Amino acid sequence: MITIDPVTILLSVVVVLYLANAFYNQKQNYGKNFPPGPTPLPIIGNMHTIDMAKPHNTFIELSKKYGSIFRVQLGLEKMVILCGYDTVKDALINYAEEFSERPDSPLFAEASQGYGVAFAHGDNWKVMRRFTLSTLRDHGMGKKSIENKINDECECLMQMFRTYEGKPYDNMTIINTAVANIIVSIVLGHRYEYNDPNILRLVRLNNENNRILESPMVRLYNSYPWVIGWLPGSHRNFLKNRNELQKFVRETFTKQKKELDINDQRTLIDSFLAKQQEGKPESTLYYHDNNLTETVVNLFVAGMETTTTTLRWGLLLMMKYPEIQKKVQNEIERVIGSAQPQTEHRKEMPYTDAVIHEIQRFGDIVPGNLPHAASQDVTFRGYFIPKGTIIIPLLASVLRDKAYFEKPEEFYPGHFLDSKGHFKKNEAFIPFSLGKRSCAGETLAKTELFVFFTTLLQNFTFQAPPGAKLDLTPVSGFTNAPLPYKMCAIPRS
Repeated sequence: MITIDPVTILLSVVVVLYLANAFYNQKQNYGKNFPPGPTPLPIIGNMHTIDMAKPHNTFIELSKKYGSIFRVQLGLEKMVILCGYDTVKDALINYAEEFSERPDSPLFAEASQGYGVAFAHGDNWKVMRRFTLSTLRDHGMGKKSIENKINDECECLMQMFRTYEGKPYDNMTIINTAVANIIVSIVLGHRYEYNDPNILRLVRLNNENNRILESPMVRLYNSYPWVIGWLPGSHRNFLKNRNELQKFVRETFTKQKKELDINDQRTLIDSFLAKQQEGKPESTLYYHDNNLTETVVNLFVAGMETTTTTLRWGLLLMMKYPEIQKKVQNEIERVIGSAQPQTEHRKEMPYTDAVIHEIQRFGDIVPGNLPHAASQDVTFRGYFIPKGTIIIPLLASVLRDKAYFEKPEEFYPGHFLDSKGHFKKNEAFIPFSLGKRSCAGETLAKTELFVFFTTLLQNFTFQAPPGAKLDLTPVSGFTNAPLPYKMCAIPRS
């Protein structure tokens, strides 16, 4: 029996990684015109100098030394970081096509297989995004019908809040479920009760995967998939959870396929299944079950996570700044009274609108943005960037850009108000990103945020439990979520 010394194995792995690094750099044709950045070490790159739990913080610090365009290397992978509104806007608007791709991230490549919307490529992405946008509009996005569903869900949410009778409780699962019900109603055609084990399981899987995405094991797997792939760890848990989400979606549309009436398409799944039956070349190429599964998973994950996190930031900030909460409530009383909040009220409520915008800016929900990739060789602002290079348009650097926000590190609704108290747009406010890969559900999210937030503050005053300290430090994860907290929802007479 042949035995191999562990030291020999380790040295062999190091040599392989070193050679792979050299080969990769040669293949990518990085030249003298590639953006500047910190000197990488062999094999690990700049991992030793980057806060892997919150890399956006490190990137913002590096931008002070290297400028708004610089490169870092994580493992064997070089990536270009874009900082500040002017640079990010230039890249995503003026070079929209050149920076429209997604990188082949090993974890997401394995999870999605290139299907769906979020991490799809080329024509498949274009067809699925076009279908998603048009179908969301067909099923109510931006229309009164979806606003009515949100109002109905608000009533259910308030009933849950009232059951606590002003006593402290954690709002995370309740708000998660309420927000999830909106996208579920569009995609599946029904809503879940807040204690339904199915929705609770889906919410838990999604929240767990959000935390896993920023784990060291995932970072290592994305950098060295051929080494880490066979090891146990959180990357395996992510894929397991993702598979369970996909299984749930497949079982759901399999049932709906049996009951499909193409003349009565009530859900996004119905619309997709109807496309399958059109008999066009597109039906076979793109409207297959794999794309349906991943598109629905993408919508569920995106439609729940960011809006839930924004609302939870909003309630925490209202407890932290009761004087701001009171001003919002005064405006609600003056404009809406006891009527049901509607998006048409927004134009008459500049202070509330400013507060909601500032919650999104301060919360900085997706600080690193979803990664882009160069779809072709491109020269951007004097730097040569090879095809396939990962591009990070850093939203954290935009939403805290000192050139556009007077007090970037503070919660300050004045960022969106002029001297007369009128609402003031700020072009650097891009929490949904820009360009061809911007959030497909932006219109829906804006409606949800306004209706949920104003309805809750119309009916409750939110206070911290006696003696509680409100910490505005975000928890580590793919999104910037607030740390777990408890609140007291005091009914307003």
